[in-house]
Amino acid sequence: MTRDHPLLPFLSVTAGIATFSLMDAAMKSASIMAGVYSALLFRNLIASALMVPAWLLTGGRPPGKGALKVHLLRSAVVSCMAPLFFWGLVRIPMAEAIAISFIAPLIALYFAAVMLGEKIQPSAVVASLLGIAGVLGIGAARFGSGELSRDSALGIAAILTSAVFYAVNLVLQRRQALLAGPIEIAFFQNLIVALIFLLAAPWLAVWPSPQALRDIALGGALAVVALLLLSWGYARAEAQVLVPIEYTGFLWAALFGWMWFGEALGLATVAGAALIVLGCWIAARKPTEQTAL
Repeated sequence: MTRDHPLLPFLSVTAGIATFSLMDAAMKSASIMAGVYSALLFRNLIASALMVPAWLLTGGRPPGKGALKVHLLRSAVVSCMAPLFFWGLVRIPMAEAIAISFIAPLIALYFAAVMLGEKIQPSAVVASLLGIAGVLGIGAARFGSGELSRDSALGIAAILTSAVFYAVNLVLQRRQALLAGPIEIAFFQNLIVALIFLLAAPWLAVWPSPQALRDIALGGALAVVALLLLSWGYARAEAQVLVPIEYTGFLWAALFGWMWFGEALGLATVAGAALIVLGCWIAARKPTEQTAL
């Protein structure tokens, strides 16, 4: 057994969050063109196909009973979380959507205590509160500029609901990473979610346009890479230590939202980002429970 450098799980999870944020941008574009359901269905089918060679090269073994149970449970959670999130994402800017979703890491700290038996450290609570403060500051500046439309309000409600599922997903991510390798997780999660979505295909599926299919394929590839990075990181550090890194997703969402959709950045973003980065730094200071698997 070898020991990884203490910062590697944090770097891996940070890179995974950045990749997922870029995937969000690609999927927002695809969802606008093809609809949320079809975009997610084809994304997971493409991601599953991309993972087949890697899974076969690593032995192609089916998961054990315990791992399969967690694969199924997390896939069911993702199947509820993803449509709600992307349905909301097409109705409000990316940075706002991510800001709202950041109630999830705070909830996940307490889910981790209940579901994984982890002891919540004071530093993890402080880090999460700093992140929440940054998000609230940014959200107040954005939402205080004018009244929300009915469509935006529904989008916010969908993302708030998805955040509850995302909190459970974060904790299951840690449990899953302890039972299976990154390649197995990436393959079976995408496959199971695709199979769940396929149940409604006769009624909801629409063949995407070439441009939408391009963005969906990009989203599928990015989803695979992000899942591999996150699975590797969560196998080597406790969920409560890594969860505050989720806040960096706001920085990436602001960047990609500006680059892809022309969504503006303001001074509130800079101030909030400082608090978010500070929270992540505090969380990363004492990684005492990392082991290489």
